[in-house]
Amino acid sequence: MDQLDRRIVEVLLDDGRASLATIGDHVGLSAPAVKRRLDRLLADGVVRGFTAVLDPQLLGWSTEAYVELHCHGTIGPDELQAAFASIPEVQDAVTVTGQADAIVRLVARDVRHLEDALERLRKAARNVERTETAIVLSRLVERGGTVVSGLPGEKSP
Repeated sequence: MDQLDRRIVEVLLDDGRASLATIGDHVGLSAPAVKRRLDRLLADGVVRGFTAVLDPQLLGWSTEAYVELHCHGTIGPDELQAAFASIPEVQDAVTVTGQADAIVRLVARDVRHLEDALERLRKAARNVERTETAIVLSRLVERGGTVVSGLPGEKSP
């Protein structure tokens, strides 16, 4: 991935619906050249796809929480992923180092809905010992994609 590819990705992160011509105007390439590069970025897996990003609050899901999941013994990531996939309130889930086995981000309509989702989460994952939940008060920084500057092989500013 060269500097032009990074600039194309930056434009896409800013506006995922930008036309090939618009991207080309930003990076100094023709639309066909942008298409060739974008096709290669897709084929290489750098760009995994395009999606609509919804605002849960505008859809009536205004309660958000991070949940630490602590299990008895060991539980594999595949098993956790299968358990979490069945719960629509789960927005993100990761395995982590430290005391918790996983951290899950949930969204819900309200606290009662959150409580229901937590109960389903506890039942879906085998051997849950306990959960620790932190309800989000305000979102301070939210980035839609990953950082594309400072990648391996690139000099820091």
